[in-house]
Amino acid sequence: MERVRGRFVVLAVTGSIAVYKMIELARRLTQAGATVQVVMTRSATEFVTPLTFQAITYRPVEVEMFAMQDERAAGHVAMGREADVVVVAPATAHVLARLAHGFSDDLIATTVLATDAPVIVAPAMETHMWQNPATQANVSALRARGVRVVEPESGPLASGEAGPGRLAALERIASAIDDALATSGALAGRHVVVTAGPTVEAIDPVRFVSNRSSGKMGYAIAAAARDAGAEVTLVTGPTAIAPPAGVRTFRVESAEELRDAVLATLPRADAVVMAAAVADYRPIERVDRKLKKKELGRELTLRLIENPDVLKAIVAARRPGTIVVGFKAETGDATAEAGRMLREKKLDLVVANDVSDPRSGFGSEDDRVAFVSADGVEQLDLLPKSDVARRLVAKLAERLGSP
Repeated sequence: MERVRGRFVVLAVTGSIAVYKMIELARRLTQAGATVQVVMTRSATEFVTPLTFQAITYRPVEVEMFAMQDERAAGHVAMGREADVVVVAPATAHVLARLAHGFSDDLIATTVLATDAPVIVAPAMETHMWQNPATQANVSALRARGVRVVEPESGPLASGEAGPGRLAALERIASAIDDALATSGALAGRHVVVTAGPTVEAIDPVRFVSNRSSGKMGYAIAAAARDAGAEVTLVTGPTAIAPPAGVRTFRVESAEELRDAVLATLPRADAVVMAAAVADYRPIERVDRKLKKKELGRELTLRLIENPDVLKAIVAARRPGTIVVGFKAETGDATAEAGRMLREKKLDLVVANDVSDPRSGFGSEDDRVAFVSADGVEQLDLLPKSDVARRLVAKLAERLGSP
């Protein structure tokens, strides 16, 4: 937890039996050199007294929005403006709902609304509450706005049952804080271009050739780069998800359209992350009307031609110092293929993903990837796509350095 030294951490504690675990987190943060300001909901004080946190952090605990000890006229938003990171843990289903809908009727909600700092939430609740579609929709809404979610774990719960909903281990929450501080502002002044989703190559107005891609990984990378302070341009093929807020978005369909859109951004790009699944081939002939089945017969033969090598065109046209990252989805030895791609395409980094694993295949919420570069192979565990995206953004920040 070296990055917390000298940082202002707002620890927002809500009404869950898991509140007692936050005493240890507050102690660790304080001993690591952070200034820890604890904020509690009234229900949280029913589990642990404010005095306990005050004794550990050496700071008064804030509970009531208009009874703050901050003497500034706008004291109720001061913490959010001063914070380097805001951590809501444990986050109950009620609090997740209020944050997702932008309420500002208590000090925690107001602090989250008022801050430009990274926000981390660590939910804790009964299994059925966590799995309820309403809770999952609220979590998705928070993620779409850049909030970092440390998902709960499975284990014994206060209800006496066992299942998902148990507060994440302190080590995972601490790691999320460290990651947030590492990437916050790390790409300020940089322009990052991200491609996402599939490309589609029309056969006729209703049929096409394509690759499988949900776009989730590319969209997560765009959001992570935005959260790190970058100006982000997202070039996306057709997807069923909304682009991240605050990201300039261009929609394309074919591989040629994607190539042209990315090339147009290159003069200002500091990094290009090619997460899109570009179709390798397109039909030689495209018909402007729907082909009838009686014309096609029982057997259909398509004549395809290879699409342009988009990566090759980007590497050839990039200005000196621009980083280009490729993605390699394979059903076998993904890292070996990524190494070959790294050398042949003259890339700076390749993200390898074995899509034969159903837990990290197309459309999944998680990925098990490896970062392959001239420095070697860094294999990651199975992680949420948002975590993979933040790890990749940290790599970009390290390589780019200060603007």
